[in-house]
Order: sequence, then structure tokens, then C-alpha cells
Amino acid sequence: MKLIRFGEPGKEKTGVIIDDKRIDTSAFGEDYGEAFFETDGLNRLSDFIAANKLPEVSAEARLGSPLARPSKIVCIGLNYIDHAKETNATPPAEPIIFMKSTTAIVGPNDNIIIPKNSKKTDWEVELAIVIGKKASYVDEGDAMEYIAGYVLHNDVSEREFQIERGGTWDKGKGCDTFAPIGPFFATKDEIPDPHSLRLWLKVNGQTMQDGTTANFIFNVPYLVSYTSQFMTLLPGDIISTGTPAGVGLGMKPPVYLKAGDVVELGIDGLGDARQVVKNYGQ
Repeated sequence: MKLIRFGEPGKEKTGVIIDDKRIDTSAFGEDYGEAFFETDGLNRLSDFIAANKLPEVSAEARLGSPLARPSKIVCIGLNYIDHAKETNATPPAEPIIFMKSTTAIVGPNDNIIIPKNSKKTDWEVELAIVIGKKASYVDEGDAMEYIAGYVLHNDVSEREFQIERGGTWDKGKGCDTFAPIGPFFATKDEIPDPHSLRLWLKVNGQTMQDGTTANFIFNVPYLVSYTSQFMTLLPGDIISTGTPAGVGLGMKPPVYLKAGDVVELGIDGLGDARQVVKNYGQ
């Protein structure tokens, strides 16, 4: 099943994609958030769809994030060897964990806003895991049972804020619009092998990233298990699994986003997204 949310920012309704058509499920009466996933929402929604004739949604309707705001976005740094090498970083012995603000979440085709005083806003196409049930101290062998599905995520990053301003990475990761998510959430049966997915990103039509999740340093079940050793993961929470080589920081000389740039990205089975870059206040 593929879940969407559509409509004006802050007023999104729920829907699904069936046979490439957008279907309005707002009559179901629940948003796609923690309570939905916690109470077997996917199966209940499937039964609701089967029992009702539901209206189509215009293909022109704006798509929001397919998930209501989760309790947290957990990100994994340097999870591809090629990306670690391009940034002159040593591949980590354990996953690098940082947090991304949930206020950064926007729809898949919404604008990326370069923040005030930014000099080095960058892109990162990533596969994101969505947690399906409360997870704490999960064994790696059981970890896939805690996954509801997957989404496409652009982990937009301000490198000066992240690296040169002291402290943790978080302040270069959580700016408004820095987490475009979607176009849709795909249940895990739609993605039978998350470790063989092509992911790509273009800026102004030029391919910058073209990688595969086969090059993960730490795979999906390991990341769920590992993260759950340090924090409780709640239904609807996101773990973003890192980015392959091709970020602006790794280029010689580095290349960063500027107003007017167009970012396009996608992952096998998870659709594609398009974001226009604008300056703050533009």
C-alpha cells in the first residue's frame, strides 16, 4: 500500500495510491501519525478502502509529507563508504546518530528555503525507514518486524552550520524545509529488499548522486536495532539511513545550492520528488 497526504500546508488530507490513481481516504478519519500506526492502522485502512467507494484526488493537488509529524527524525551519518571517502572522513566503526528537527518537514515538491546567513546549503538523497511499533532494545534478528515501510527523504544540510560553527551536526540539519519527504509512504511489502535500491539526485538536470543501498555500511535491521539501544522509537518515527557519494561538500571545489536551482531525486519503488531552491524571505 502507498499512502499520501494532500492539500494545503497544515491542512493535508489523507489518501492512498491505487493503480497510479490518488484516492481520498479522509473519510477514514485518522491522520497517518503515531496513533494510526500504533493501532494497526494499515490493516484497518486496507479494510476501509475495500468496503467503501472513495473519490479520486486531482493529479494537480499538492502533496504534503505522507506522514504526519513524527516524534523524531533520527539520521545516520556517513553510512556509505563512498560518501565517507569524498568528505575525507573515516568510515565509522558504529553508526553516527544525529537528530533532525520535525519542523523541517515539508512535502516532496515544496520549495527548499536557504536559511538566513547560509553559505553552504547542500543536498542528500536518502532512504528513510518508518517505524511501525514501539521499539526499545530490539534484537537485530527481530528488527524488520518493527518497520512499517519506507519513504524518500532529502536530508538537506547547511555545511557551515553543521561543521564549522561548533557543537553537534544538528543545527545544520534542522532548518525549515530541510526535510522534504515523499511523494508517498510505501509499506514494507512494496519494498521487499531495501538493500538493492538505486537512489539518485540531480541539480538543474545534472546527475550529482547515483548510488545503491547495496553499499550501506550498516544495513536496515542493524540500524533499527542499534538506534533502539539509545532511545525508544515510536510508531511513525523516521530513521534516515544516510546518503551515497555526490554531495556538494565532496566536490572539488565544493558546490552548494543557490536560489533558482532545481533539485530532483528518487529511489526505486519510492517515487521521485522535485524541489525549487529559494532564498529566505523570497
